[in-house]
Amino acid sequence: MNDDVLKSILAELKRLADAAERSAGPVASPPMWDAADCFVWNPAQTALVPVPKVNRVDLSLIRGVDHVKQILSENTTRFANGLPANNVLLWGARGMGKSSLVKAIHAAINQGRAKPMKLVEVHREDISTLPDLMELLKKADHQAILFCDDLSFDNDDTSYKSLKAALDGGVEGRPENVVFYATSNRRHLLPRNMIENEQSTAINPSEAVEEKVSLSDRFGLWLGFHKCSQDDYLAMIDGYADYFGLDVAKDEMHHAALEWATTRGSRSGRVAWQFIQDMAGRLGKRLGQSVVRSGGDPQQSSQVLE
Repeated sequence: MNDDVLKSILAELKRLADAAERSAGPVASPPMWDAADCFVWNPAQTALVPVPKVNRVDLSLIRGVDHVKQILSENTTRFANGLPANNVLLWGARGMGKSSLVKAIHAAINQGRAKPMKLVEVHREDISTLPDLMELLKKADHQAILFCDDLSFDNDDTSYKSLKAALDGGVEGRPENVVFYATSNRRHLLPRNMIENEQSTAINPSEAVEEKVSLSDRFGLWLGFHKCSQDDYLAMIDGYADYFGLDVAKDEMHHAALEWATTRGSRSGRVAWQFIQDMAGRLGKRLGQSVVRSGGDPQQSSQVLE
């Protein structure tokens, strides 16, 4: 075999090897766990991107949801200690602090831990890549909360099947170091018309609905968030005002806060925070300059409730 033929064969083999590598996708690189306590999943690079500054509030500022706060805190503490814990679905009214509660409890429990839990956010549109993410997380030497904010599925969306498989863990089971937390405005993660549609067009309506509604059954804990009362709303206002040192008479603050809620047509943690931002701006006070009472970065602690 002459040199020209050999070179041609080697070139062709290299071309085939490069094509096979491209079709296989990027190779997952081991996460740098010490870089941060929070990460965002980037499926395009099969990598976890560290988030050094997290958008969250201090746990003490989340009011009006004391019961669910206690349940979620207990479940997360058990998980952090390596004990069995449930997947959690936080569902209900908008602006009542569902995602803020997850991030705040993660930060509060991590304080003083030599080996902190990791919080890994996966975006709704990346749900179909959960098997790749689970493969990465199960090799970690850390407990990891897999978190998806504002999770829901629309008509003709089949990615919920990837979520069901990830929650159950398939034949291997869910990794012991991973738990899944999700927030949603829908208790069953699917729009009512989608469920009714399945019921009216299927050969066996009950089985068709069961296939989709059973997704929420994979969550061991359902924590409901409901619209807050006026007293809870004003307690949120007082908590923010005290925390950030807003020097306004309580009666005046309450009157202005109720007027603000009337213009918005609702009362919630988000509306309370938006009012406080407006009030602080009128007083010429920067919220990020406050002192955080239970640890954390002051700038992080002045972020909006979600």
